[in-house]
Amino acid sequence: MLDFLDFSFLDILDIILVAVLLYYTYKLLKGTVAINIVIGIAVIFLIWKATQALHMEMLSGILGYLLSGGVIALIIVFQQEIRKFLLMIGTNNFTNKRGFLNQLKFLQSEINTDTDTDTIITSCATLSTTKTGALIVIERTNKLDFLVSTGDKMNAQINDAILQSIFYKNSPLHDGATIVRDNYIIATRVILPVSDNTKIPSRFGLRHRAAIGITEKTDAVCIIVSEETGEISYIKDGGFVLYKTQEDLAQILKQDLSN
Repeated sequence: MLDFLDFSFLDILDIILVAVLLYYTYKLLKGTVAINIVIGIAVIFLIWKATQALHMEMLSGILGYLLSGGVIALIIVFQQEIRKFLLMIGTNNFTNKRGFLNQLKFLQSEINTDTDTDTIITSCATLSTTKTGALIVIERTNKLDFLVSTGDKMNAQINDAILQSIFYKNSPLHDGATIVRDNYIIATRVILPVSDNTKIPSRFGLRHRAAIGITEKTDAVCIIVSEETGEISYIKDGGFVLYKTQEDLAQILKQDLSN
């Protein structure tokens, strides 16, 4: 029944190699913003092939032009990763497999479970009592390096004293957001993209809109202390996460950072 399929060994090998390439590409990009771009281009490519098979000349031509532009977009988006990858290939000893695989880690990021969430929550509770505004962005799998350059870089381990000093009202660092990565404060005074969601209640100010904006675009989570009310808000996936007590919030945060 399958005589019409003219498959050779090389065809099977070709399919297997492409499948392996796609699998490892997905594995390397999983959890990053870039994966959405890759998936989008892959969907357009499949539609383009379908239109070619159906001899839909006009639509296939338009999609072909889009794909040619998509390749250029990929090169622009991944220029740093491509440069590092090519440099790694040119300088690495391929006889050492373990060393080669370790070099690939620059493309990956894993959720860190060592963040001192208790200190963060305790500091926010203290700031809440004095109605001191604060915005803390905790990085998960999506790297936030594109935001660090908008503020002041730091490399300070999280502790209550430094968080209090950063958000102290007369501190030059209190404006903007503070980014936390691997239990370290890596930047302060960071400018975040503000959400344009019209459904956000008007009582929420710029801090809340900025927190919603960054969590809409990445998988980071945000903790906000309102300067007007002292209320502590927790933002994830572009929305407010409800909690009952400070202990409840700490548990939710720990769970999100471990998933």
